[in-house]
Amino acid sequence: MNTPDMAFLSERVLRRMALRLGSLGAAALLAACTTTPEPSWPPLPPTSGVSPYGQFLAGRAALNAGRHAEAASYYEAVRRLDPEAASIVGEREFVAALLAGDVTTAARLAPVDGSASPSSLSLGRLVRAVEGMSTGRPRSVRALLAPETATFPHRSATALLSPWAAAMAGDREGLLVRPQSPGDRVVDVFGLLSQARLFEWARRYDEAETNFKVLAGGESPGSAALLAYGGFLERRKRHAEAIALYDRLLSADPRNALARAARTRASEGRSEPLPTLRQGAAQSLIPVAATLIAAGQGQMGLAYLRLALRLDPDNHSAWLLVGDLLEDEGQLEEARAAYARTPAGAPEFPAAQAKLAWSHQRAGDGETALRLARSAAASGDIEAVINLADLLRANERFSESADVMAPVLASSAPDWRLFFARGVSLERAGRWKEAERDLKEALRLNPDEPELLNYLGYSWIDRNENLGEALEMVRRAVSQNPRSGAMVDSLGWAHYRLGDFPRAVQTLEQAVELEPGDPEINNHLGDAYWRVGRREEAGFQWRRVLTLDPDPRIRADAERKLSEGLDSAPPPSPRKP
Repeated sequence: MNTPDMAFLSERVLRRMALRLGSLGAAALLAACTTTPEPSWPPLPPTSGVSPYGQFLAGRAALNAGRHAEAASYYEAVRRLDPEAASIVGEREFVAALLAGDVTTAARLAPVDGSASPSSLSLGRLVRAVEGMSTGRPRSVRALLAPETATFPHRSATALLSPWAAAMAGDREGLLVRPQSPGDRVVDVFGLLSQARLFEWARRYDEAETNFKVLAGGESPGSAALLAYGGFLERRKRHAEAIALYDRLLSADPRNALARAARTRASEGRSEPLPTLRQGAAQSLIPVAATLIAAGQGQMGLAYLRLALRLDPDNHSAWLLVGDLLEDEGQLEEARAAYARTPAGAPEFPAAQAKLAWSHQRAGDGETALRLARSAAASGDIEAVINLADLLRANERFSESADVMAPVLASSAPDWRLFFARGVSLERAGRWKEAERDLKEALRLNPDEPELLNYLGYSWIDRNENLGEALEMVRRAVSQNPRSGAMVDSLGWAHYRLGDFPRAVQTLEQAVELEPGDPEINNHLGDAYWRVGRREEAGFQWRRVLTLDPDPRIRADAERKLSEGLDSAPPPSPRKP
């Protein structure tokens, strides 16, 4: 998935976001946005039919479970059954409608008086402002975006939306004011990007390019800035410069689908259209949403994505993020509907189809996942083919996965990740010589990647090959990731293979502490205990392995050792590294 780049965030934070972060949940969003007490309706007898309190409880349960539209309908029923309860359910219904994507209803329900919390009032003003911008009433929203009325975490969005609202209202001075929010890195970066886009919209091209050059400068500019600058160059008929910019981006990220699509467009002499004001306003909200998600505030991030989609219902990056958050909440059908909003031909379409397929895989329906992946890969799109290979590997169809990757590796620029992926499939398929060749090539391309160092190193260790080199490789991996149980296990197993059993015990005990539920690590520790004469502890570890849902190979190995011990198998020959 290609989302607006957040170059100023740490790689760890962005990776956590790509792997679908946890969120505060609807309850936490409510806590931030409401101070209203729970109602105290008197209990009704069973014969009384539907009660407002029952509908309230059902709405609260639905909201906490991520069933936002259902929650909104329950709260609406409360108001119908007991009009006096409007003040109690109003903010909750507002939150539910917003998270469900019904921004129009949320704007109508947004709190406006002092009985609501400052955060709730601030979010309500933001929602009403977006609704006004979406319905052609920009003059009515300027006061709603006054910076002094915004509270955390809504200051960033308020600042970034203000110049777009000014542009919609025809304020040619206000639209060119750079958004400001002291100490806010998101506003610093994306405010400059918004100003560049609005300079272009106002036909002040030199000033627009000055901003774009600032954003594109430095060693690691964000992909959003480079793509926006490239679009500007295309519209100025400077396609060669745009291509050079896209090549720069692709050299750092060869699989960036948006960059590949932009390069193709520019090489054909076509130009990206200038975004509309509503599209630009929507684009300014997405990095705020992404930052909230990366900080663990997934529900607030979802609320911002819903606002962005109210401004631009065809923003595919926003739909992909919405799908991820809904899938996190267990709302599979709604998530799949979000992924399906990206049409064929869009640069984000392969990512959307991949997410759709993986939603079935994670639900235990591997056949449907593979059917969808094969259909997408039939187009020949590289990302779709890679996704098919990944799903085949997840379904333990290792040889087929490796074979699917062959044309990709033959036609793509060298990418260590692709060689690594195919090497894993070949190793799991028992095609070791081919696997070793791919893993070595991946290591040549990226000699310091800890996962790669650990995988090839452990493969050699487990095969009792190249033990000295393998030991150094896993040591380097552990030095980068000392809290990785898998990598510490590799180091301990290297000591075992080299015959240094006391050091193996010490290291493998550390690995088990880091990952106590891993059957293979526990199995290794049992072997090491046996070799130093701690037979009872060895038996305990092997019995523990059987409780950890091991794969058939590890289960059979543990059962054999519980029956026979290791006396029938000679210890590994001690070797010096």
